[in-house]
Amino acid sequence: MSRLAGHVHIVTAEHEGERRGVTITAACSVSDNPATLLVCLNAINPKNGIFAESGSFALNLLGAEQMDLAHVFSGKNNVDPSARFEHGTWGKLETGAPVLQEAVAAFDCRLIDIKTVATHIVLFGEVVAVTLGEQKPALVYLDRDYRTL
Repeated sequence: MSRLAGHVHIVTAEHEGERRGVTITAACSVSDNPATLLVCLNAINPKNGIFAESGSFALNLLGAEQMDLAHVFSGKNNVDPSARFEHGTWGKLETGAPVLQEAVAAFDCRLIDIKTVATHIVLFGEVVAVTLGEQKPALVYLDRDYRTL
């Protein structure tokens, strides 16, 4: 799987005042009518239950200069999960899920389905709002390292 390149994203949710954000590469478009996305999260981490509880999520696409932010939300640099949202500028669109204002694009999604597949949960979300940032090179993960495209 390390040879399968993926755009780096931060998927976020908020429920009852608690926020969660995780760096992922497993996300893609499912349909354009209605606009639907899917994201895959590790089911082993109990903190990822917030995505189901919230009923929504935001998919924030990262640019090449946002590698440090990807590290913050991946846990690679040991930032406490409760302090992750102190990095970057965060707002909200329609659902209340945190949206990165500096994202290349952010998709605010209403959760419409969840499937468990092997070690992961797959969240399906209908896009209810979109914000587009500055066009810039994408941050990509390939061969266990960050790259730009």
